Amino acid sequence: MSEEQVESGPVEREPVVFEGRTGVVHPITRYFTPVLHRPTTPVTSFDEDLVQLVADMFASMDAADGVGLAANQIGVDARVFVVDCPDDDTERTGENVVAHVVNPVLELPTGRRRRLDLDGEGCLSVPGEYADLARPDKATVTGKDVHGNPVKIVGTGLLARCLQHESDHLDGVVYVDRLPAEQRAEILAAAGLSAPAGSA
Repeated sequence: MSEEQVESGPVEREPVVFEGRTGVVHPITRYFTPVLHRPTTPVTSFDEDLVQLVADMFASMDAADGVGLAANQIGVDARVFVVDCPDDDTERTGENVVAHVVNPVLELPTGRRRRLDLDGEGCLSVPGEYADLARPDKATVTGKDVHGNPVKIVGTGLLARCLQHESDHLDGVVYVDRLPAEQRAEILAAAGLSAPAGSA
């Protein structure tokens, strides 16, 4: 998931380090890349390769000025996402929720507890474009960390949207897939994205 650019020009960045490993910045996969359109594979090995993947994801998200990133957005078929964004509480204090979740399971409110929030949404895989999309205003994700320990994140506001957005990615869904076909086509064209020649 992306955030709007506030400044222009190159920005000096400190290396991103996670669990003692320096993250490597990878290019972000764009909308028509096949890995973005199929469900990702659950993680079964909680090893050093997984730690490095998460380090690389944090570094790639930071370099792209994102607030969330799924593994398939750097071309890796694995059910992992990272976030660095505020929820309703931390937004007031100027802090972000920084987390990673392996094999996440998304839970959304139902019945009378379910309220939709219509707000702008963007994606690093559809660069520079935003569209209003209604999503539940609260979300809970459970899963594991890189060591296999249980993780639970409850999000409101932007974090709730981010948790849903990244969970969608891991199921092969990009946010524009939830929009009407004509609007989706306009957004993809505005982002300079088109299907490769010969694709269906």
